[in-house]
Amino acid sequence: MSRSAENILVQVANVKHKKNDGTLYLMSERLAWMMKSKSDAFNIVHKYGDIKTQKISPEGKSKIQLQIVLHDGSSTSFHFVNPEGHGTQVAERNNVKEMLVQLLPRFKRKVNKELEEKNRMLSENPGLLQLYKDLVITQIITTEEFWAQHAQKAVAGAKAHVGQGVGVSGSFLGDIKPQADGANGLKYNLTPDIIQSIFKTYPAVKKKHMENVPMKITEQEFWTKFFQSHYFHRDRVHGHGLKDIFTDCAKEDDKSIKEQLKRGVNDTVANISAFSDNTIDENYGASEAVVKNAANIVHQSIIKRFNQHSIMVMRAAESPLPPAANATSTTSGGANKPTAVNIHPPANGSSKSAAQSVPVVDPAVAGKRLREKLDYEDLEAPAPKKTSALNLAKVERYLNGPTPAQPSEFLTQEQIAHSRQVILSMVHDWESANCTQILSQAQAVGALVDLSPGGSLMQSGRRNDLADQCPQSVQIELRQLYTSLCELARHFWACFPPTTPQLQDKAAKMYETLKKFQQVKLRPFENELARNYTSISGQLTSHINQMLESAFRKYASWKQKKIPGPKR
Repeated sequence: MSRSAENILVQVANVKHKKNDGTLYLMSERLAWMMKSKSDAFNIVHKYGDIKTQKISPEGKSKIQLQIVLHDGSSTSFHFVNPEGHGTQVAERNNVKEMLVQLLPRFKRKVNKELEEKNRMLSENPGLLQLYKDLVITQIITTEEFWAQHAQKAVAGAKAHVGQGVGVSGSFLGDIKPQADGANGLKYNLTPDIIQSIFKTYPAVKKKHMENVPMKITEQEFWTKFFQSHYFHRDRVHGHGLKDIFTDCAKEDDKSIKEQLKRGVNDTVANISAFSDNTIDENYGASEAVVKNAANIVHQSIIKRFNQHSIMVMRAAESPLPPAANATSTTSGGANKPTAVNIHPPANGSSKSAAQSVPVVDPAVAGKRLREKLDYEDLEAPAPKKTSALNLAKVERYLNGPTPAQPSEFLTQEQIAHSRQVILSMVHDWESANCTQILSQAQAVGALVDLSPGGSLMQSGRRNDLADQCPQSVQIELRQLYTSLCELARHFWACFPPTTPQLQDKAAKMYETLKKFQQVKLRPFENELARNYTSISGQLTSHINQMLESAFRKYASWKQKKIPGPKR
């Protein structure tokens, strides 16, 4: 690819890669390195979006190196070997490093919500995680095939599940403990939760972050200015800090709180102003109270900020943001000493959605909430028990009982006693000699031997003993094999009859997948059983082999029918 296709921001000669001399290029969208002997194409090209981080060699090392680490785990090292000396090499390496610090955040991959959701499903579902390890990690199927075909139930359940977002603590800013940095300054450690809470509570700050970082200022400078503005000038009068980038944020806060006051509270349970009675009999509806302006503007500003903070904290859960990364910010009264920061900016989003979405409370729901607050179960009268009434058409029949259709004869007590004596005498006179001989003594002994453990009729008992002979680890691995094979076999048999070209392609693909499963997963398992558990090796995997052979025979039969016969 020609190097003239893009604008070259930085070009550094005398840069080695694997002992080959070349030139390093930083362009608008990618980093590239070209060997000195070539001039038509780049030997190494890395897009900024593929770069995870950069590393430099420690100070004091003889080699001045820069390492580029990619998201897939691979890395590329560059060795700066300018003949002018060590100082020039360090300067060139630092120049490239600083340029990458500015470029990488622009192309940093956004947090993939879909990937996070998949990781959550795998962590919450051990069976799905094991299936992923058995099929994807072993490269039997691809990741796309796994999520498209074999994890449909989990994906559908995740889409149907709607969780409640985590709110924001009202004192999250007070939880930040400043530390002295030893240079007349304060150091604030920002956790991901604090950064997320700041963006949720102050959408204007999030907007300023997207506008200024990293195009105009660095992450370090942004958070330094934020804490200087918010902590040390919380009682300032807006309009005096002309160089403060957060002056517009304060004005937007004032505008937001005015809109909130005009909008009012739609929840009848929480609307305190609706609890008072307003009459127009006196003063023709005019209020007797005279609103007096606050004498102290500073106090009024603090009260406004408290109210704004409370409003935004209550509404922060309506628009959750992705978590940010750890960050460290340093601010001081004098010169700022920036420290290393590692903050991932949140996904772009509108900061006006939380202010414009106003929940409308249904009067029926509000009435139900009022009843829940006013009614107490222990003070209510017990509810009457529900019983079914007996509806009788003719009471006389219920009192007298049914009339027999025909007369009946009953035995007396003497007749019952006589019958009992007759039965007892018959049993007493019975003799075993009158019984017919069914089996001989030898046949009876043979039947007992066959029914004893180890006999010809007790072969199933050996199979039941497999659970005792087979270790727990082998049972777990066998169960995992069954789970994976059943999942693959389910998709294979679902292709039949393959009436469409898509089903035919899928049947062929699943056949190859089953073949690969047999070679990658089943054969090593059988070899291990043959080495360690010879007596039970054939019995454990016999059914699995039958399942595979049945699928293979089905596919071979279908292929045989698909091939047209010779014309006569």
